[in-house]
Amino acid sequence: MNPDPSIVSGPPFGEEPGLGALTLPGFLREVTQMYGEREALVLHTADGVTRWTYAELWERAVEVARALRACGVGKDGRVGVLMTNRPEWVAAVFGVSLAGGVAVALSTFSTPAELDHLLQVSGVSVLLFERTVLAKDFAAIVTELEPEIATAEPGALRSARYPFLRSLALVGDAAPGIDTWGTFLARGRQEPRELVEATAAATRPSDTAVLFFSSGSTSRPKGILSAHRGVTTQLWRFRRMYGFSPQDGVRCWTANGFFWSGNFGMALGATLSGGGALVLQPTFDAAEALELMQRERVNFPVAWPHQWAQLEAAPNWSETDLSSMRFVDFNTPIARHPTVSTEWYEPGHAYGNTETFTISTCYPANTPAEVHAGSSGEPLPGVTVKIVDPITGAVVPRGEHGEICVKGPTLMLGYLGTPLDETLDAEGFFPTGDGGRLDAAGRLFWEGRLTDIIKTGGANVSPLEVDEAIAGHPGVKIAKTVGVPHETLGEVVVSCVVPHEGARPQADEIRRALRERLASYKVPRHVLFFREDEIALTGSAKIKSSDLRKLAAERLRG
Repeated sequence: MNPDPSIVSGPPFGEEPGLGALTLPGFLREVTQMYGEREALVLHTADGVTRWTYAELWERAVEVARALRACGVGKDGRVGVLMTNRPEWVAAVFGVSLAGGVAVALSTFSTPAELDHLLQVSGVSVLLFERTVLAKDFAAIVTELEPEIATAEPGALRSARYPFLRSLALVGDAAPGIDTWGTFLARGRQEPRELVEATAAATRPSDTAVLFFSSGSTSRPKGILSAHRGVTTQLWRFRRMYGFSPQDGVRCWTANGFFWSGNFGMALGATLSGGGALVLQPTFDAAEALELMQRERVNFPVAWPHQWAQLEAAPNWSETDLSSMRFVDFNTPIARHPTVSTEWYEPGHAYGNTETFTISTCYPANTPAEVHAGSSGEPLPGVTVKIVDPITGAVVPRGEHGEICVKGPTLMLGYLGTPLDETLDAEGFFPTGDGGRLDAAGRLFWEGRLTDIIKTGGANVSPLEVDEAIAGHPGVKIAKTVGVPHETLGEVVVSCVVPHEGARPQADEIRRALRERLASYKVPRHVLFFREDEIALTGSAKIKSSDLRKLAAERLRG
């Protein structure tokens, strides 16, 4: 009897509950109609507090759209948005969509060379940016990259380096050749509001909505174009996955950039579709974050793993009142805070990519362990997942390991500069480059990047499995396992560990504990300890495996 093939589909997309308008203008209009005078966002700065209702967010987005129309942006015009999480970012991205354009989300972690690359490949005609982010002066950076900016009349740039770029506007102190935010908005006052309304109504779900970039953990960031349907499906879908309703009074804190698709869909999407408020922190500071959570009665914090550790280590951790917390995963430090009393599990059993504008498989919040079984979820409506042999492309039998391939309603329109037929297989699936398997119940188990799978002595080792086993060891803050070349074994398993401050875990102790949980060939041959600043991260806090592999090899040679 032949085993079942590793291919499984979710329910039909047309049967997905909880979806609203499937364009960004339609989404913003719908949440504004539902939640008009409720608070949509709040930002604390040294200059005071900004609070916008949903109705005010709509007006600010319309204001941006009118200004963009005055700058010549029309159907499919690309507008770069280079800001931290602040009200202007939200207004800008929705404003671009109201003007009929494509919002290009740019990372504030970008170095000058990276920003140069992003501006060249994205083809933006307008760049909206925040002048100062920590030690970076983006006005100085863009002017150094293109000196013509400083001498051009605002809105009349002619650049051979960036041939499509005509206008720049900044939030912050003025700079030569660049509109201030107030001047930029004033440009649109003569633009008829009804034309913005008409443009918004003419937008179709199949139109291009956004251009996001991959985080670059394995190579140079790739530009990924997504349709309105793909983006908005996830904005509504995350509300359902988290189980939010307007009665919950969701108040979401996050300091992670909305220029990452995951944070855009998960934090912004779940919050706004559920009638909640975004408590914005432009750059992460643990002590400041705790103060914000207390002051704004945050009940839904969204953070990366290293940020949870920093929050717990902050000097004001024990004195902060976090009793408002409700939607916080039971396994995070905040759930263990003395003022917090909640038992809630986020929909963390999920799998997705920027290419699918986040999740393709998922289980809702509070799914019992016997249902998710430690998996990465089951296919969402309209999604089909298959596991193939990465060499032959043939579908493997159920339970066997291979490459995860997906297709569905949120799949990207394509990469910048790459024909779609060079990206998808003959059946329209996107080969993700990730390894995994499907079990008999149709649940997906993600096992890490195929390029990260460690081949040692003829056996395959998933570094993710080793990392998860090490994470429970006392004193371990970060664990990342890599394969280091070996003369006879091909590769040896090496775990790189960042201890908690003040902790002194021992390599032999970690290896001894792992022998009780893992097969012998999976137990790392070496456990190396590093400071956190020695480990290279991408802007989305992903560890660069290639850099870490070199670092580990150098340490072993030394």
